[in-house]
Amino acid sequence: MNPNQLINRNYTSIEQMTDMVQRPSVKPVKTTDGKSFTEILDSLKAKDLVFSKHANERLKSRNIDLSHEQLERLNDGTVKAGEKGIKESLVMVDDFAFIVNTKSKTVITAVSGNDDKVFTNIDGAIIA
Repeated sequence: MNPNQLINRNYTSIEQMTDMVQRPSVKPVKTTDGKSFTEILDSLKAKDLVFSKHANERLKSRNIDLSHEQLERLNDGTVKAGEKGIKESLVMVDDFAFIVNTKSKTVITAVSGNDDKVFTNIDGAIIA
């Protein structure tokens, strides 16, 4: 608010003026589905799952094609692992296994049901 606008208004007390200055009149903008900008931003942050070059190569070489629903479950499993304090997690989604660094939300490698099932350097597992 422009200070000159405050000068031209009549206030009966300093409390009214303080209240006017401290409470912005701008209302949060809502999208057509009713979400605020903050809610949308938070939901985008939650979906920052990144696949490393190695993981992308494994997905391609093993013909692993994840559906949108499977990606959501992988992301949810990663979030749950992080909430439990797991740093390097094995996240199981259907017949696929993913090693995920929960802090950076990076998928390190991917394994299909037909591959060897030896996992090292993990400190927890999530079945999503």
